[in-house]
Amino acid sequence: MTARPTVRAVTGLAAGALAASALVATTTPADAGPRPSRPPVASPTAYGSGGAVASVDAEASKVGLEVLRRGGNAADAAVATASALGVTEPYSAGIGGGGYFVYYDAKRKKVSTIDGRETAPAGITRDAFIDPATGKPYRFTPDLVSSGVAVGVPGTPATWEAALRDHGRWSLRQALAPSIKLAERGFTVDRTFRSQTLDNKDRFAAFPDTARLFLPGGDAPQVGSTFRNPELARTLSLIAAKGPRAFYTGSVARDVARTVQAPPKDPASDLPAPPGSLTERDLATYRVDRQAPTHARYRGLDVYGMAPSSSGGIAVGEALNILEGYRLGGGARLGSSLHLFLEASARAFADRAAYVGDVPDVPVRTLLSQRFADSRACSIDPTQAAQRPVAAGALDGDPCTTRAAEEKPDTENISTTHLSVVDRWGNAASYTLTIEQTGGSAITVPGRGFLLNNELTDFTAVYDPKDPNRIEPGKRPRSSMSPTIVLDRGRVKYVVGSPGGATIITTVLQVLLNRIDLGMTLPQAVAAPRASQRNAAVTPAEPAFIEQYGGLLAPFGQQLTPSGDAFTSQAEIGAVAAIEQDRRGRLTAVAEPQRRGGGTALVVRPDRR
Repeated sequence: MTARPTVRAVTGLAAGALAASALVATTTPADAGPRPSRPPVASPTAYGSGGAVASVDAEASKVGLEVLRRGGNAADAAVATASALGVTEPYSAGIGGGGYFVYYDAKRKKVSTIDGRETAPAGITRDAFIDPATGKPYRFTPDLVSSGVAVGVPGTPATWEAALRDHGRWSLRQALAPSIKLAERGFTVDRTFRSQTLDNKDRFAAFPDTARLFLPGGDAPQVGSTFRNPELARTLSLIAAKGPRAFYTGSVARDVARTVQAPPKDPASDLPAPPGSLTERDLATYRVDRQAPTHARYRGLDVYGMAPSSSGGIAVGEALNILEGYRLGGGARLGSSLHLFLEASARAFADRAAYVGDVPDVPVRTLLSQRFADSRACSIDPTQAAQRPVAAGALDGDPCTTRAAEEKPDTENISTTHLSVVDRWGNAASYTLTIEQTGGSAITVPGRGFLLNNELTDFTAVYDPKDPNRIEPGKRPRSSMSPTIVLDRGRVKYVVGSPGGATIITTVLQVLLNRIDLGMTLPQAVAAPRASQRNAAVTPAEPAFIEQYGGLLAPFGQQLTPSGDAFTSQAEIGAVAAIEQDRRGRLTAVAEPQRRGGGTALVVRPDRR
């Protein structure tokens, strides 16, 4: 059994912060008033050298690329890109949330991680998610997610400071300058932004400050209009000038705590919006975790990821270890390979549920051992799907033995965002960040321009002392975020990650499988249709996956179900941003060509083609 590494303080906090004046976010028609600078042409794939950035958003990728061009390294570019995503992707990420940062230092030849996950307030109780009127859990959507009790202590500003302090060349002031400018001048609203706003219209309308910001005039911003957020620009300016202490103490911290404890709700709304217990002290005492990454060997490559509180590094690593013993490939072996991928994933999720959470006794070394993986593989029938859910593996029993473990409902939402960066020196950053639900808690901090997370809903709602993901003060809810860096003989080979809740694990796993085993190029591996087996009776799959591979998997008894209507975003699984580096240093940067409206990949020195 291995204990979690010691928590180290990161954020130096001091009292006081600049006072922010009241500013109002506005939207203007594209043909009225000052126009923002023309956004870069969205290209999902780029080839070249000198550094690369991939993210879901063109503006954010452009910010990261400019940092690399101006001499910043991968950490600087990652923080700048993440901050820009908080402006242009405010429903997926921002300073009101948290995330996980994996970094490869080429000079030291070392991978390290920063756990910036949100934490439960000190005053949270075991029955925090139980409606006192009924004695049962609050209805999950929209009641529980749209509440103060769902809000965890944000970790994103502390993560940025830690990343720059540990690895960066730039100051936080320099790294945040592009996103401050972006929030002030605005960005052009696209279909994804309008659609996500409309999807949350009822929730947003329940909170006047959110409605004022994102529903001006009672409607979502029109496609082609310019969305500005001067309140967020002012808040980021405070953080840039004073450091994270301007967020974790002083006037911003008071505003955050008051908002959580008494959500500013429209009296006409029927949302219960139960208050949370988060205090200024919770904010002032927040710390990130610096800890060793997870590590697995696969086909001669070193695969590094996040340790708990994330389950991503363990689940991806265990599944790869299970697949290590099989000969996978395309052509005649494609059906068998996909079958084994689904079976390995089911077992990794069974063990995740049984053993992984923000607890001190997660058996990381055992779960990532080849011996344990082999004991799990021996329960796989190469010709037939197992009846699911499958049992968790026994940690210290005879080979192939299992143990009973109750499966808890998975409430992790599909939102989040991811970015990948490689710089000219061979350093790399894989960073996944989130506010959980699309639109987070739907609660905007008055006058500050950002949404608060609903991350605590990732805990199991009903307290169980045997559950590693049980609610407890100060704990981080278990996450599936899987920022991953793969090395080949000590050099960066792949940088990959994705949003998507629990589907993140299967998305990262499938992209690696596609690229390493199935003969796809990285652009093909990212674009290929996906399925997500999470130890359930049926496997949710994109409609294109069912159409393309359903016939191959039918003889194995694999039951596929559409992940959503083919014409809606609910059909999509993940939104990958990835980079590959070959032995000559040539980079292939890849973002989604279509999912979530398509992403943007950029390189410092593009190949002449």
